[in-house]
Amino acid sequence: MQFDDDADLDTSEVQDVRGSRIPGGKATVGGGVAGLIALLLGLFFGVGPDQLGLTDGDEEPAAQSSSLAEVQQSCRTGKDANARDDCRTVAVVNSVQDYWRQEFPRRQGRYAPAPTVFYTARVGTACGAASSAVGPFYCPGDRKVYLDLGFFDELRTKFGSSGGPFAQAYVVAHEYGHHVQNLMGTLSRSQDGRTGRNSNAVRVELQADCYAGVWAHHATGTPDESGRPLITRLTEADIRDGMDAAAAVGDDRIQERFQGRVTPESWTHGSAEQRRTWFRQGLRTGDMAQCDTFR
Repeated sequence: MQFDDDADLDTSEVQDVRGSRIPGGKATVGGGVAGLIALLLGLFFGVGPDQLGLTDGDEEPAAQSSSLAEVQQSCRTGKDANARDDCRTVAVVNSVQDYWRQEFPRRQGRYAPAPTVFYTARVGTACGAASSAVGPFYCPGDRKVYLDLGFFDELRTKFGSSGGPFAQAYVVAHEYGHHVQNLMGTLSRSQDGRTGRNSNAVRVELQADCYAGVWAHHATGTPDESGRPLITRLTEADIRDGMDAAAAVGDDRIQERFQGRVTPESWTHGSAEQRRTWFRQGLRTGDMAQCDTFR
């Protein structure tokens, strides 16, 4: 995965609060057993922590800007994205949003940008407080994606993904798939409380995987504000890493790895094969209309 060295990165699309503290309140989800339970319940690669009751009952303040603001200082060009993980994520956020910003008008809609928040350990959101144990998530309450960058190491070491830059890009694109669903009014379909292979919760997650694949299909042809694509190269190896990441976070893989048995009736995100299939569907067609997982 290669970025245009001379491209300018738009760091306004990322809020870097790493190293800052949440003023007031506390997250009730930590590491260890509590974090593992959260993962098994399915917040992983999902939407805000309020859906699992992972708050302390009080409204948490939104994430505050950090004085460190590391990405604003260090992530200026595509060359930085080719050299640093955090800058790479900034570049992926830019590319994903460039695509949807251009795609929505083609469908008589208007895309509203959503920032990604980099945090460490825990963070306050409009959906409640969360710790990094819950994995990346999208909060519809404040329309933000939340990401502890340390998760990318866990994707490889804890969940068995092959890793790689495009595996990371898949995670980001999936979360923005939830933002697209929120704008289109389909995200709420996951809120009926049901679980299982054919539940709406699973269908929503698979559609987000498909939307991630749609972006990947167009990634090297989507121009930024300069009129040139920010991403200049995706290889077959990159695509394999993305497919592998999608499979690694299938409910069956996670359940087998952490609880020693597979219980399809409790699935909230879909099996490894389902997730891989729908990511491939978006990648192959490049058409969000082909991502109707509710049929």
